[in-house]
Amino acid sequence: MSTKNWLAGLAVTAALLGLGRGVIADDKTDVAQFGDLKAMSAEGVKAKALAWLNKATANDAAKVREFEAIWNRADRSVLDNLADTFSLGNAEAGALLATVRDPKAVQPVGVPELLKDAKADTFFRNNLGLAVARHLSNNRVHEEALAILGAMTPDQTVDPAAYLFHRAVSEHALLKKDDARDTIDRLIHNASDSPDRYRTVAILMQLDMETWRKDLGNVARLMDNSERRLEVGRGGPQTQKIQKEVIARLDELIKELENKAKKAAGQCNGGGGECPNGDSCPDGGNEKSGSSGGANPKRPMQDSVIALNGGSGRVDLANLKKLTETWGKLPQKEQAKVAAEVEDLISGLSPVHRAAFERYWDEINSQGMPGNKK
Repeated sequence: MSTKNWLAGLAVTAALLGLGRGVIADDKTDVAQFGDLKAMSAEGVKAKALAWLNKATANDAAKVREFEAIWNRADRSVLDNLADTFSLGNAEAGALLATVRDPKAVQPVGVPELLKDAKADTFFRNNLGLAVARHLSNNRVHEEALAILGAMTPDQTVDPAAYLFHRAVSEHALLKKDDARDTIDRLIHNASDSPDRYRTVAILMQLDMETWRKDLGNVARLMDNSERRLEVGRGGPQTQKIQKEVIARLDELIKELENKAKKAAGQCNGGGGECPNGDSCPDGGNEKSGSSGGANPKRPMQDSVIALNGGSGRVDLANLKKLTETWGKLPQKEQAKVAAEVEDLISGLSPVHRAAFERYWDEINSQGMPGNKK
């Protein structure tokens, strides 16, 4: 199947799922709102790059020869050639690009000063920013990538599609659903010459976001984000905030499950027919209506009642939350025992969520209990 046919299939899928904001639909009003965004021609970018280089190097002939060698390479994108030109004419830009191109290097924290210089040439500053943000996004340093891209607009760069794509990737990774949807809309509707690979990934991100709920999947995404921040050297208050949010969300899920269990079993407070969240229990609070009866039921279940006698696929969230909160306080010998307990607790999860939980335990094992200063 060709790429175009596959994209068409994705478009139909998106339409059937009822994706909001016309990600695939032909929404003329939305398109007109932003206007068309097209990449500058390679010849136009090269001309502007040469003009910038001559000004930056006082018409250094040797630099111009290196410039021609760069632009004669057929295996490089226009943005890569432009970034290499900036490295040729500005040592600070060269050092910055060398850092972000190396995934093993310590990545910049915050927006680099070079990209905040209001006196710098705007062509240089904006397109160097795009090149840097692209590499940061690829290195999963999404906070800085988004901060850099937020200081400019796509039409101020030579490649608006690349700007919108990498901005959407970072917004998606940081769970900024509404922002990511807006950016993807612009990428699909307005960046008319964007590559198929950008559109394909953008559609997949949109489809993924339509499945986001406040469930264990949400907890797994938060854990993954926390793990990512630690991997790229972004510990501290923001990471601790995410870790605390994991605990809070687990607590909410525990309460939801407790309420559902009480409703199913007919175990209500004070015989008044209400569960802790104010919902009415079955049969107005009659405990006999709960036919599940725990692990040893005395009579057959009613079809409409949820089974409470356990089974594979369930996670004891209360115990998981307790272990998460106390992990950092345990001595080394006890942690091995707890790790085995955690393994049992998460055995019923899907492979994706299970992997997220396992990574999270590795994370708090090396960093200490969530919320603690290391």
